[in-house]
Formats: sequence, C-alpha cells, structure tokens
Amino acid sequence: MYIAHIRQKDDVKQTVREHLLECKTLSESYGEHLGLKHLAGLGGLLHDVGKYSNKFLCYLTQAVYDPENAPARGSVDHSTAGGKLLFERYHIDGKNPYYQLVAEVVGNAIISHHSSLQDFSNDRLESPYLKRVEEKEVYEFQDIKERFFQEVMSEDKLDKYVEMAAGELQSCLSACKKEDIAKQLYFLTRFVFSALVDADRTNTRQFEDNWKDDSVDSMALFERYDERLERKIQSLRCESDDTVINQLRQKMSDKCAEAADLPSDIYTLSIPTGGGKTLASLRYALKHALKFKKKRIIYVVPFTTIIEQNAAEVCSILGDWTHIIEHHSNVIDADEENEFTEGSYTNQEKVKLARDNWDSPVIFTTMVQFLEAFYGHGSRSARRLHNLCEAVVIFDEVQKVPTKSVTLFNQALNFLKYTGKSSLLLCTATQPALDFVEGRLEIGSDHELVPDLQKVEVAFKRTNMVDMTGEGTYATNELADFAMSQLDKENSVLVILNTKSVVKKLYLELKERNLPVELYHLSTSMCASHRKDVLREIRDMLEKGEQLICVTTQLIEAGVDVDFGCVIRSLAGLDSIAQAAGRCNRHGKQEIKNVYIIDHAEEDVSKMPDVARGKEITARLLRVMEKDKTLFKGNMLSNQAMTRYFKEFYTVQESVLMYPLYSLGTSISEILFSTPFNHPFIRQMKHQLHKQSRTFMSSSFMLASMHFQVIDRHTYTVLVPYDHEAKEMIADLNGKQQIEDLSRLMIKGQQYTVNVHKWEKDLLAKQGMLISYLDGSILAMVDNGYSAEFGLDVNGEGVNSEAYYI
Repeated sequence: MYIAHIRQKDDVKQTVREHLLECKTLSESYGEHLGLKHLAGLGGLLHDVGKYSNKFLCYLTQAVYDPENAPARGSVDHSTAGGKLLFERYHIDGKNPYYQLVAEVVGNAIISHHSSLQDFSNDRLESPYLKRVEEKEVYEFQDIKERFFQEVMSEDKLDKYVEMAAGELQSCLSACKKEDIAKQLYFLTRFVFSALVDADRTNTRQFEDNWKDDSVDSMALFERYDERLERKIQSLRCESDDTVINQLRQKMSDKCAEAADLPSDIYTLSIPTGGGKTLASLRYALKHALKFKKKRIIYVVPFTTIIEQNAAEVCSILGDWTHIIEHHSNVIDADEENEFTEGSYTNQEKVKLARDNWDSPVIFTTMVQFLEAFYGHGSRSARRLHNLCEAVVIFDEVQKVPTKSVTLFNQALNFLKYTGKSSLLLCTATQPALDFVEGRLEIGSDHELVPDLQKVEVAFKRTNMVDMTGEGTYATNELADFAMSQLDKENSVLVILNTKSVVKKLYLELKERNLPVELYHLSTSMCASHRKDVLREIRDMLEKGEQLICVTTQLIEAGVDVDFGCVIRSLAGLDSIAQAAGRCNRHGKQEIKNVYIIDHAEEDVSKMPDVARGKEITARLLRVMEKDKTLFKGNMLSNQAMTRYFKEFYTVQESVLMYPLYSLGTSISEILFSTPFNHPFIRQMKHQLHKQSRTFMSSSFMLASMHFQVIDRHTYTVLVPYDHEAKEMIADLNGKQQIEDLSRLMIKGQQYTVNVHKWEKDLLAKQGMLISYLDGSILAMVDNGYSAEFGLDVNGEGVNSEAYYI
C-alpha cells in the first residue's frame, strides 16, 4: 500500500490513490464553471504521483515512526514525477500543440506545488522547467507510472482526460486576441497552480482533521444579508433629513441596486466622499451575487484602517461576525521553499496547512494581498487566486494602486473579467485613468454607475481648498503655531503629513506646549486594535464638540469616518488632497469649511517616489489654476481636475508602470507576458547561444515573483502586546498548536500586528525586544516593548510604507 499521509492522532493512513482522486475532484470543482474542469483537475490528479515509489514510502514511514533516523525532510522529491509524465507523454513534436501546452501549464504547476512556479526562461538563459521535467532523473520512474496506471487511471483514460483538458485550453485561448495569448497562458498557469495548491492543502487538512465538512451555502447567506441590508437602508431613510445630500445618497444607492442586473463586467462607482459608498457598493454586490450566482464578495482596499472600519460596519449591519473575514496581515511568516513531509508535521508545516485561502463568503483584504495572489512568490498567496474567480470584487479607493504595478493590476482585472467570470467594481471619489495607460484596463466608457457626476460634485461640495504653498515652507514649530491658530475658529483640527517621523515630531512639539485641548497621534506603527481604539475616542470627542488636534499620516484619509472642522494637508498627490478634504465637514452639517494645503519644510519624501511625483504635479496644477481661476470650473477637486492629474501622473510614470527591473534591463510585465518571439531572454539565447526555445511558453515565473514587492522593501510582521487579549494570545503560542488553532490565530492575530522593515527587526532583536515562536514562523514583541502613545516605536528613519499595508 502506497501512502500519501499518516494521521498523527490515530495512525490512520491515506493512500496515494485516495489523495490523488480527492484532489482531482476538488481541483475540478474550482475550474468547472470557468470551462477549465479538466485542465485544473489534471493538476490534482498527477501532483503526488511521485509518492508511488518505495523510496518515498520508506522516507514517510521513517519520518513518522523513526524520526531520529529519518532522511532529511524534503530530501525525497515527489513533485517532479507528475510533470515529467506529462512532458514525456504529451510534449512531443508533431503532436497537437494544445497537448504540449497542457504539459507546460499543468506540468509547471505540479513540479512547483511545494514552492513557486518555475521559469520557462530566465536571465541565465536557461529553462529550469525543462531541467526538471526533461533532464532530472526520477528514481523508480517507470514503476511509478505503472502503479499510477494500475491504481488510479488507465493510460487510455488519462489520454482522454488530457484531450478534454487540451480542448478547454484551446477554447480559452481562441477567445483571446493574438497579442494577449501569452498573458492568458500566464494567468491560466497561475490559476491551475492556485487550484492545485488549495486542493492539496485542503484535502490534507481535511484528512488530518478527520474529514470535517464545514462548507457554507453562500447563496442562503447572501439572501439573508440582502434582506437585512434592505431593512437597514429603509430605517436609515426614515431617520435621515430630507436634505439635498441625503436625497442624492438615496438616489446613488438605488442606482447601484439597479446596476446589479447588469452583466458581469468592470464598472466604476465615483460617489463623492461621504456619499454612502460602503452601503451602496454592498447593495450592488449582494444583489449581483444572487442574480449571477457568484461564490463570494471580496473587498480590496489600500489601507487596513478601511478594512477595520468597513468590516465592522458590514458585520454589524448583516448581523454576522463568523462568515465575514478580514485578511490583511500574514501573521505567520512560513518558509515557502521547503517541501514538507506529510505525517508528523512540524510547526511550519502546520502553518502551510492552516486555512488561509479566502473561501469565506465575504472577504476584506488589501491591495498588497490581492496583487500577491497573482504575482507573489511561493504558494501561499497564489493559493487564493482561484477564489477571486466567480466573485464580486470591490476595489475601494482604487486610485491607490501602486504606480509600478498599474499594468500588472490591469492585466489581473482583465483576466478576472474575461476568464474568471468575476464582476469588478472600482470605487473612489478620485477615479484613476487606468484605461489611459499602456496595458490598459478593458473598461467601457459608459460603465459609471453614478449618473450626472458633475451635478453630484456640486451638491456634495462641503469644503474650500486654500493653497498656502505659495507662502513658502512651514517648519514644525511654524506648523504647530498655525494648527493652534485654527483652534480659535474651529473646535477640531486634523493635520495630515507624509511621513511618520514628521508626524511624531509635530505631535511632540504640540505636546510640549501643554495645550488645554486633547491631542492625538496616529500612524501604522500602532496595531489595528490600537488605531481602532484611538479613532473611537476621536469620534466621541468630535460628536461632543470638544476641542482636539489629531496629527496623523495618510492612513486616515481613505474611508475613515471622521468629521473635523478644519484639515491641514501637507502637499501631496491631488487624489490624497481630495481624500483628506473628505475628513472635513464630512456630513455637510456646517457651512463651507477650509482645507489648507501647506508645504512642510522637514519632510523627506525622496524614498517615496509616488508621493514626490504627486507633489510635483499637484504644485504645477495649483500654479496653473492660480493664473486661470475658471480652469476645472474653479474646482481643483473636480472629476475633470482628477482626470488631468492622473493622465499627467501616468505620463510621467510611463516607464515605471510595467514594474521595471533596472538591473536586468527589462520589466516584470515583459518577462511574464511576452511570447517566445519577443521575450528578452529568449532573444538573448538565440543571439548569444544560437539556440531556439523548445517550449511554447516563455514566462519567467520564478524570477518575476522573486523581484515582485508591492512595497519597496520586504517587511516582517510582529505581534505586539497591545492589551490583555493580545498578551494572552502571545502566551498561548508556547503551547502545542493544532492546524485549526493556527487558522484562527491568522485571523485574530491581525488586529495585533505591526509591519517592520529588516533594519527595524534587526534593531529590535539586538535590543532583546523580540521573541520567536513556532520555529521562527511568528515574531512577537516583549511585554514592555509597545508604547501606548506611539505603538511599536523604533528610533531612526526608514522607508515609509504608509500607502500600502500588508
């Protein structure tokens, strides 16, 4: 009997045959409605064929029953055999080219399912894929194939199955324009990889947990949610005043409900700040999901503060705190590269099996996590990609797409639209011109859900922008004087600056003055739970009309429901200024209030290129508007002004939009989406080595994923002892963790994490402030290392990554 897994608690064995067929069924279910049933299922069917060897059987039994004398973990390769079988049998000259493509797409997913997808070509002018499936020797390979054909599927049936997969692939590629075929092959490979990894991990976890079936009927939940939401909207309408703004909010919300009947596509929702975007988009999502049988609703946002607020609001309205999941931090940093031995699991191996795959009905996540699913390194993030298909995906504050990732973002959305059968809604008051750039977003010109945008803008005008940049720069003490002077006119002042260091400096300057008002500090050095508590206190103060000053980074700008009497914003991109204005007189209860734009003398944004370029373009537009007051109809924050800003921004950035790899003289877009005829490494190989490509695909999967980072530097997640609950959770990590315990920890622990750069991690470790748990998979801070005022406070200036949160 050839064994795939041995259950730890009762020594029950799962055979290779059982595991392969069960993974095949799961993978098929992920691809079936996309017309990719057999293409996805083939990965599940063949991924662990290599376990049909005596060498692996000995290795597994020794690892479980005699671990002290067992071979090194991962020393027996069981991943190559399935990819090699496909290549040997179907990647043959003269054979139907779609059979060869199946061997490449599915074979790469199989050989990579414990690590990261392999390159078909790389900068060393090699093909690691071919080295694995063609050149690498697999011990007992002939015996492995015979056992598979005898126990799992006969040769004739496998041929028929591959024929079906090839037909699906041909149909999928035939629907593409010729220039898009390489892109489609990239995303199809990533999809098959996602389906395989999730099927493998899910089946293994289910076996380890004794086959618990905890699936949820999404349609039944969505019906219940829809009924509750409609009741909530009716009650809000009964309570609200019959003002012009409230009438417009209701009209826009109703328009979103009507738009739910439109076919799956990409749409924009440009409701101004304070216009009820969260409930309006949720109305669209629920009704659309019910009508078109979408599996889940996924909110993608740039800031964790939006997740914290919006998820809490949605949970409260829908009356469900169980099936609505926040996912924004990788609490556990598992090693993606090493294969694990099913059987006696180490802590890191339990981490990989833990449920972290976005299979809940409603998900709130970040832009970082979304992009990692399509382009990130390793298998953990990629595992989630297939759950983005057949979904309603709402992008809140979509203008915050990282500049270098704009083309990659657009191509991912195009795939979800055409192949993934998802509906995509781009929400923001400041729509970026994503259809203006090269590698454009495939969106129609008439896909805006809000009618008469210009009239809506006029009706929602609640602030007046005052440009003070022409008066020179402000030092910290001068800015403190100006903020205090505004308290004579307004009870509440919000100051938003571009870097954490100047925020802290201004806060300390104001604190030294012993002001007779409440003073608050906010930044991403504070964990989510901490920020939530501070924001709750600020809202209470604002509602009571008490005097306060809040000094913060841009984390407060997008989606955070606060209403200040005055906002002071350091010069930045026009979209950031517009979002900052949305925190002033938010509900329009007072006369027009001022938003002051100043230029801070001590800010260093040299390591924040997007902010630096945004400042430059905004300053230029301010100078132009100073000369011509009629420009943009006198409204610097109008939709016209925003379109002009983004077109200039993306034109300046044109070389950056495709994620350049300067050291290699190319870009991630080029090495992923090029055909063998124009791929830079294939061209070099022909010129320097006089060799032709021997694969249809040329994508440099591994190389691209190793270079891809949404923020400029890798960060490490640290659990912090913010409150009693956080301290208890950290203390519990010393105990023996079950897989489901880790699944719950991944969700709960996000409220108590802070992301730090390597230099910060090293400094904290040197100071004895960090403790390592679960074989290094989790980092936590010691009890006395967290500041109630500043959060995780590390001295020194690092790369500021306020814009995007993991």
